Amino acid sequence: MENLVLYRKYRPKTFAEVSGQEHVVRTITNALTLGKVAHAYLFCGPRGTGKTTVARLLAKAVNCEARSSTSLDSTRDKSLGVKSYEPCNKCASCAEINEGRAMDLIEIDAASNRGIDEIRELREGIKFSPAKLKYKVFIIDEVHMLTREAFNALLKTLEEPPSHAIFVLATTETHKVPQTIISRCQRFDFHKLTLDKIIERLKIIAKEEGLKIDKGALELIALNADGAARDAESLLGQVMAMEDKNITLVEAQTILGITDMAAVADMMNFLVTKNAKEALGYVNKLAEDGYELGQFAKSLINYARKMMILAAWKQSGETEKMRQLIAPELTDEQFTVILEQGRKFTGADFINLIRFLIRAENEIKSASLPQLPLELAVVEWAGTESK
Repeated sequence: MENLVLYRKYRPKTFAEVSGQEHVVRTITNALTLGKVAHAYLFCGPRGTGKTTVARLLAKAVNCEARSSTSLDSTRDKSLGVKSYEPCNKCASCAEINEGRAMDLIEIDAASNRGIDEIRELREGIKFSPAKLKYKVFIIDEVHMLTREAFNALLKTLEEPPSHAIFVLATTETHKVPQTIISRCQRFDFHKLTLDKIIERLKIIAKEEGLKIDKGALELIALNADGAARDAESLLGQVMAMEDKNITLVEAQTILGITDMAAVADMMNFLVTKNAKEALGYVNKLAEDGYELGQFAKSLINYARKMMILAAWKQSGETEKMRQLIAPELTDEQFTVILEQGRKFTGADFINLIRFLIRAENEIKSASLPQLPLELAVVEWAGTESK
């Protein structure tokens, strides 16, 4: 277990451990409790939000030997406090799935198995009864990558699968999935995790690993995970690689090459006043210290976007309402600062600055000098006039 990456080592083994997808978990667990599991599901949403994890939990729950016994379910409910929809994680079926050796749980990566031949093989295999489990569960990841012919081959199987088969299709690009496929599935939309949910998950993992980590470092990791639990856990694993059991914010910044909110706010102060000299110096200091400038540009864009939206809502006196929607991670002090900065911008200022920063972020990826696109954006911005 020691060699597993964190997101695999701490993959949720029960529905109660799933973070941030309460609406999905509630519906699926209700279906399990009532015995009304569908034959096909479509899980949509950004990367790292738990689509495959929930699919495996569903596969484990429908095949759990303890759940199949009504009397045992009742015993578990009353004496152990375990819900009847939760897999027991102790029976042979649960053990096989947890250890990745269940022959009746078939996971297909559509990105590398996207042709009609692979789907035809799946259609032939689905006719046979499960080898050991009660249900055969087919998880097709990145299903939008299938070819048109493969989708057509999948249609009839999805519409009338054998009673022993359950399909779970997962995708990050729902718009590429044909409506004929979507209409044959129960659709669930997974959302990005909030900052609080990610920090809460990271705290649990850090505690299990015997790691003491500053609150600021946790917030930095969570902010740069962009709502993806898997990304956050990967970043935490990167920090843990230094084998220091007491991680500070500065260490996290150095290891990950990313900056915190304070650095972004400081840079925005220079941009607000169009102080090209200080802004250029700050960019080069970050480059010299080894920070990832592409990530810094992305953080600047995100910050400027929040500033623009909050400035627009400030006029209606409902900034607190919008704060909860787009900037729940900001402290009261940071919120005051971003409002004050936004007050000095016009609508045209926001448009120009964000466009300059977006262009810089795109150009950093291929620039021989990573700081040059940001430097050009700073100079170009400093030369604009507010309208």
